[in-house]
Amino acid sequence: MAIRSLCSVWWCRAVACAAALVTVDALLVDITYVESAVAKGAVCLDGSAPAYHLARGSGSGANSWLVHFEGGGWCNNVTTCLQRKRTRLGSSKEMATQIAFSGILSDRPDYSPDFYNWNKVKVRYCDGSSFTGDVQQVDPTTKLYYRGARIWQAVMEDLLAKGMDKAQNALISGCSAGGLTSILHCDRFHELLPVGARVKCLSDAGFFINEKDVAGVGYIAAFFNDVVTTHGSAKNLPSSCTSSLPPGMCFFPQNEVKQIQTPLFFLNAAYDSWQVRNILVPGIADHRGTWHSCKHDIDQCNADQLRVLQGFRDDFLKAVAEQGNSATRGLFINSCFVHCQSESQELWFSSDSPMLGNTTIANAVGDWFFDRSSFQKIDCPYPCDSTCHNRIYDDPSHA
Repeated sequence: MAIRSLCSVWWCRAVACAAALVTVDALLVDITYVESAVAKGAVCLDGSAPAYHLARGSGSGANSWLVHFEGGGWCNNVTTCLQRKRTRLGSSKEMATQIAFSGILSDRPDYSPDFYNWNKVKVRYCDGSSFTGDVQQVDPTTKLYYRGARIWQAVMEDLLAKGMDKAQNALISGCSAGGLTSILHCDRFHELLPVGARVKCLSDAGFFINEKDVAGVGYIAAFFNDVVTTHGSAKNLPSSCTSSLPPGMCFFPQNEVKQIQTPLFFLNAAYDSWQVRNILVPGIADHRGTWHSCKHDIDQCNADQLRVLQGFRDDFLKAVAEQGNSATRGLFINSCFVHCQSESQELWFSSDSPMLGNTTIANAVGDWFFDRSSFQKIDCPYPCDSTCHNRIYDDPSHA
């Protein structure tokens, strides 16, 4: 049975919610098209130029760079990639030419105390493979370009030419599929920066686990395998993983994080709402709709469903624990029903942000990045955390 695209409605809703939370004085940043990338074949699914938004740093942050990768699911076959090709997740022609920077990207010290005056980049996502694909041949019928890895390289070259080659501090981050991007490209990013620079990686809601769904089917494993096959991603995934596992398995962080040398921070909800709705309970596994209310609002779950969710949390924490407890690794694993917490101001840093040990996400990441203190905290099980901003989703899971 064909597996549908893991993006569209859920992502549009997430973006709409985030936009609603942006304050009126948020920083608006114009788009930059990397036109020089087209000649290199580094293009979006539809053949258009890749793009990013850059806000220049100042003062003490003039030589510091935050590169944040946009999320938005993946496409796993010709049909889903063709659908995506006509949207901003497959074409820079469909992207807004100006976006608001908030949360970790904010330019205000009271909104993002450690990164506010850095050079801040939001890399737009238009390839559908977490920037891993590279297929040379283009089908003349579909005219689909699977070139995510080339996009990553072209954007990095463009940023290096604009001053990132002199970075003293650098952090790549990303949300969801962008969070996976920051894991998959973590060491590769480090290699581009000057020797002696402080370089680290942050994954927000990017630790997707290989979990069977409630029907006992390995839905997400099959989906990731199709993504890797369609996009020709194998050669751009860590060889330390692909040498011993099928390439599709190397899309799961739990199978490759151990080999990553660069300091890495995992910001994730143990009850990640996207994973619950699309990995644990995809629509295909819930024909009768008995999970509908629960997977859209955790407060609506019955006792049996909560037991299943607690089991998912156990498996998630086990996958994280298997990566070891390197002193350079950061962990902020809370028990909220949410997906992505660095881009939203209310979750990243505000008067009622989620906390672990009386520490906000922004302060935990900042302390870890600047080596002020380590941060490795895991929340108690739901519903113990009163600081959570649990989300309620009013549309069906689109998986």
